[in-house]
Amino acid sequence: MARRAQTGSGRLSRGLLLLWALLGTGLCQAGAEPEGFNQDARTSPPVAAFNWTAQLVEETYTNITQKCWEFFVDLMRNVTASELCEWKVISRPYSLLQACLEDWADHLRYGYPNALAEQYIFQSHHRYFHNCTLEHQVYFDPPEDVLLAMIIAPICLIPFLVTLVIWRSKDGKAQP
Repeated sequence: MARRAQTGSGRLSRGLLLLWALLGTGLCQAGAEPEGFNQDARTSPPVAAFNWTAQLVEETYTNITQKCWEFFVDLMRNVTASELCEWKVISRPYSLLQACLEDWADHLRYGYPNALAEQYIFQSHHRYFHNCTLEHQVYFDPPEDVLLAMIIAPICLIPFLVTLVIWRSKDGKAQP
């Protein structure tokens, strides 16, 4: 598989990105004093700060998921076309993509699963795994009319059998 090159600037940008996200959520504000409900007219309402933070988190998550996708594509370059449908070969890159998308969503409190993560998962299936077929036969549900008959037949048979048992037991003869 491909090795993951980690540069010093990559670590620095991830740290700055994390600090930026923390500053936006209000978890890391230097010199901030708690204010009461009596804010003067010059300050913006708390709702505006929340919307900006949500937009920042979404933008941050969008950028990070793009990096997750690029790493996945890099790992998949080492997989040959004949190996694309072998789970032992593709499980590591696929699991790393899913973990990256999920872990960063959890870290940013963005919510998982989400539309962006699903888009990357669908894109991976469309691009790499669309020609994979199952070796075993796939079973489907029967048509509704057949399914309904299979459900109703035993239900209707039960009262008939109960009636038959009661009628035969009233005969009065001892059964051997």
